[in-house]
Amino acid sequence: MIKLDHLAIPVRDVATSRDWYRRVLGLEVEFEVPEHRTAAMRDDGGFTIFLGGGAEPVAPSCVLTFQVDDVEATHRRLSAANVRFVHGPERVFWGYGAELTDPDGYQIRLWDERTMREKGGS
Repeated sequence: MIKLDHLAIPVRDVATSRDWYRRVLGLEVEFEVPEHRTAAMRDDGGFTIFLGGGAEPVAPSCVLTFQVDDVEATHRRLSAANVRFVHGPERVFWGYGAELTDPDGYQIRLWDERTMREKGGS
């Protein structure tokens, strides 16, 4: 068996990123290693994103795609909490979903199974 277990991404400020991923996406802090400026954030499925702080400037080099229960409801809830989106739920080249960016400019995509099936096809 082979299974992707975690992903490490560099961030400018670990505390800011940790708080954003917890507040906006609901990830939980699995653990932190302050002396290495690292926070491990876990999703509901057990996948962990390591947020690592460093002196180097961050150049976002990946897209993080999160499955949610209902992308339209999630968009409404987060928008009401003043979370800014690149765009709300809509049909895009990868299917149907919403996009936002984290504090370091990483592109975050949100989708759900129902609207992807109903609205995301070509």
